[in-house]
This record gives sequence, C-alpha cells and structure tokens, in this order.
Amino acid sequence: MKYKPGFFDGWLLSLMVSVCITILTLFLLYNAHGLERNVLLPVGVIVFWVTFLMVFAFLELVVLREAKRIYKITQKKKKKKDSDQMILEVEQPGLFNPMRRVYEEVSSFTTSKEEEIEDLKKLEAFRREFVANVSHELKTPLFAAQGFIHTLIDGADKDENVRTRFLNKAAKSLDGLESLVQDLLMLSQIETGEIRMKIEPQDLVELASEVVEQFEETAQKKKIRLRIDEPKKRRLVLADSKWIRQVLTNLVSNAIHYTPEAGSVAVKFEIFKKNIEVVVKDNGIGISEEHLPRIFERFYRVDKSRSREQGGTGLGLAIVKHILESHNSKAVVKSEVGKGSEFSFKLPRIKVEE
Repeated sequence: MKYKPGFFDGWLLSLMVSVCITILTLFLLYNAHGLERNVLLPVGVIVFWVTFLMVFAFLELVVLREAKRIYKITQKKKKKKDSDQMILEVEQPGLFNPMRRVYEEVSSFTTSKEEEIEDLKKLEAFRREFVANVSHELKTPLFAAQGFIHTLIDGADKDENVRTRFLNKAAKSLDGLESLVQDLLMLSQIETGEIRMKIEPQDLVELASEVVEQFEETAQKKKIRLRIDEPKKRRLVLADSKWIRQVLTNLVSNAIHYTPEAGSVAVKFEIFKKNIEVVVKDNGIGISEEHLPRIFERFYRVDKSRSREQGGTGLGLAIVKHILESHNSKAVVKSEVGKGSEFSFKLPRIKVEE
C-alpha cells in the first residue's frame, strides 16, 4: 500500500509529541518545584494544547505541506512525460520557506532520474533494433553463399557452366558481406572517436571530380548522364580529404542507384562568404516526406526489396551523417517522389588572395 501524506499524519504526530512534553513538564514541576497536585491538571491542559497547536502548525504548514508537494511531483511524473509541465502544475514553496531547498533538490533529482530512465529505454530499444538489423543483414548474403556452395558440393559442380555461375554468385554474396562488415567497422570507429579527422585545406572541386570519374562507367551502363558543374574559380575548404571523399562517394553512389535509366545526376557547388556548399542532385525515384527524417539511420530502407535488389549495405547515409558531424556540418536533404532528390552539405571556406 502506497503512503500518501495527509491531515491525520500531522494530527497524530502532534498528539504524541504533546503528550510526551506534557508528562515531562508535569513531572519536572511536581518533583523540582513541588507544585501541588490540584494545580497540575490545569497546567497540564494548558501545556498540552499550547504544545499541540505549535507542533501541529509547524508540521502542517512547513513539513507536511512540502511532503505533499513532493508527493504530487512523484505521482505526476509517473503519469506524464513532460517534466516541465509537471513542476509548473504543482504549487511552488514560498521564498522564505525552510523546506524550499529540499523541494528544489527533490524536484531536480526526480526530473533527472526520469530523463535517465527514458534515455535508457531508448538505448535499449535502439540496441535491440540494431542487433536485429545486423543479424538480418549478415544472414542474407551468408545464407545465399552457403546455398550456392552446398549446391555445388551436392553434385552441381560437374557442369562447368553451372559451377562457374554458382561460384560467381557465391563470391558476389561474400563480397557484399565483406562490404557490410567494413561499413560497420568504419561506422563504429567514427562514432567512438577512434578515427581522428585530419582537417587540412582541400580543393573540394578536385575531390568531387575524382569521385565523379570513379562512377562514370557505372553511370554509362545505366545510360545516366553524370556531370559536375565546376565553379569558375576554385576555392579551398577545411576538411579531411579521405572522409569527405567517402561522403561524396556514398552520395553519388546512392544517386546513381536510385535514378532510372536515361536519368541524370549532377554535382554542384554554391560558394558563400564563409562556406562552400556541395549539392548532389538526381532526377530519380525520390523519397516521400514521411521517410526523410529517418533515412540517415542505420539500415533504414525506404523500400527494402528495391534496396536489396540494387545492392548496398544500408549504412551509407549513416556514415555520411557521422563524418559530416565530425566536420561540424550536417547533410540536408530535399526530395519529392517521382522527381528526384537533392543532398547537400557545407564546409568552411578558406579565404585566400585571388
């Protein structure tokens, strides 16, 4: 049964204290001062009521009233999530109230513990989801390779064409598995700070040109027009060349994957006073508005079947997010279903003499 402070708590405690003080007072008066017995009763009644009223007033107006406030806080925190609203709904103690400090400490403590509990619940849910996703993503290529190899062991290796085709499929599945493990390792190292960003002046256009050149053959196979719109004048930025190249690689790769044949993918630059913005734009399938807030989460796929058919580990945009955060930047996405997507990020520009 839960305890709830109330009126009778102060009344009973006041009664007990008053009786004890009255008995002690009468005992002292009778033995030390020789007070006559016929006077003891009226004196005892006066002492009892004066003590009772003083103790009751102190308990009810100071101690128990604050206990009630604290009780209200704890009860409301169990029912509602908005901690600020909870505190505002409870009557605040007076400025010169001796229990004010206790009230504030309890209120602060319960609020912090409530937030810690919510954070732990979120982390636990995230952990379960992450383990489930990793298990599923590892299982898919592993089982595929296992199936092809067992088929060959069972006798399909006698046909040279079948053997070659199945071995190629098994190798492709294992390559996908290796790519997934590498991405997981990379993401873990970035998040834990094991990888230190080497921030130096970099030619952003040159980095983008290297990435575009890397994907030219892939784009040609899909008849996608891949281009880079270079600015008239080159500008340097502060960045880690290796990791910004990885960001550009992931963004351009995604753009090509989700753009149908005969589409277009462009890398553009916007030069501002303090920053240079890189924009990777395509006219692909696009992303609906409801999915935009979650596309940078690990393994989040807008269309799982389509994503797996086109390859990818589901970690590309998560890696982009963490690399850019390490550069004190962030990825911004604009997209519309059927019209394409636009990913952009900014890096600090270095002012040099023209």
